[in-house]
Amino acid sequence: MSPIYFIFVVFAGAALLATLALYARQAIIVAYILIGVLLGPACFALVKDVVWVRDVSDIGIMFLLYLLGLNMLPTQLMRMLREATVVTFVSAGLFMVLGTGVALGFGFSTPEAIVIGAAMMFSSTIIGLKLLPTTALHHQHVGQVMISVLLLQDLLAILVLLALQASADGQGSVSVIALRLFALPALIGFAYGLERWVLERLLTRFDRIHEYMFLLAIAWCLSLAELAHRLGLSHEIGAFIAGVALANCRAAPFIADSLRPLRDFFLILFFFSVGASLELSLLGVTLIPALALAGLMLVVKPWTFRRLFVRAGEAEKLAREAGVRLGQISEFGLLVTMLAAGVGVIGQRASNVLALATVMTFVASSYFIVMRYPTPMAVRDSLRQD
Repeated sequence: MSPIYFIFVVFAGAALLATLALYARQAIIVAYILIGVLLGPACFALVKDVVWVRDVSDIGIMFLLYLLGLNMLPTQLMRMLREATVVTFVSAGLFMVLGTGVALGFGFSTPEAIVIGAAMMFSSTIIGLKLLPTTALHHQHVGQVMISVLLLQDLLAILVLLALQASADGQGSVSVIALRLFALPALIGFAYGLERWVLERLLTRFDRIHEYMFLLAIAWCLSLAELAHRLGLSHEIGAFIAGVALANCRAAPFIADSLRPLRDFFLILFFFSVGASLELSLLGVTLIPALALAGLMLVVKPWTFRRLFVRAGEAEKLAREAGVRLGQISEFGLLVTMLAAGVGVIGQRASNVLALATVMTFVASSYFIVMRYPTPMAVRDSLRQD
């Protein structure tokens, strides 16, 4: 399949279904996932290489976290992370126990149940932040609270991914994990030093050449993301560090505005890949467990986050909204699934249950959010807020 034909199929199909969704006053993200199901291997198979689509779409997640970092001052970030630590770790522990228990109840092996439970710990960065208005994300407390929790969850996700990688490596797994954890502060120090002595001076000297600033901003994001990956961390963490390091620069607002359309382009590919990766032929053995996991998380996650935020001193209204916006399984669950399946920890049935449950919570959570809270994709004009 040629790249031009692939882009045509994905975006023409997404535009058609998104138009129908808007006329029917439905959530547009659901249309992106549905077109992936229809055009992917499970139905018409117009797009067959789902792995390539997923790899390309991961760039959208990187740019999303890069833009978050650009609007998060380091002092503000550290203060919010301290406040969110208890909420994040208590909720993660509870979700893992519940997910593991449900998986064991459906007859999965103990290693499979633990992996499924681990995937339940995280909320979706994409759903949580893509559906949060820019004004709330950058200037309101609810955005700061959600970013703090999601960042700590991302660090937990890295630990899970490192543990799975270590299980495949065999001996020396503890030293491998320790080395990769040491890489995180080293990467942060390197990013701040390079930004201060090189990047900021270049942006200040050539600030009138917008094309150059755009090019340098993308190069900075991708360079830190690739360096993080080479150090055993994730591309996403590297992109976020790149953004935070650049947050104090005067050019940060311009860079954020310039990269937003590029981010949205790749995020459409991400949602398409989520739908295209579903194995509908296995619904007979995966539907009931996936429904149980998805239904439990959609109920328990918002309630748990609301209670924990209130106990942490947040207002009831903010706690309820943040809980709903964090009330789904994460795309990190899909990464955990792929890695665990690749190293032989889980089988095909467990892998497909996790993928189906994740998609179910994506659809249900995004639908509920756009119907009730302000979002850039709200179906009602009164709730549409960029």
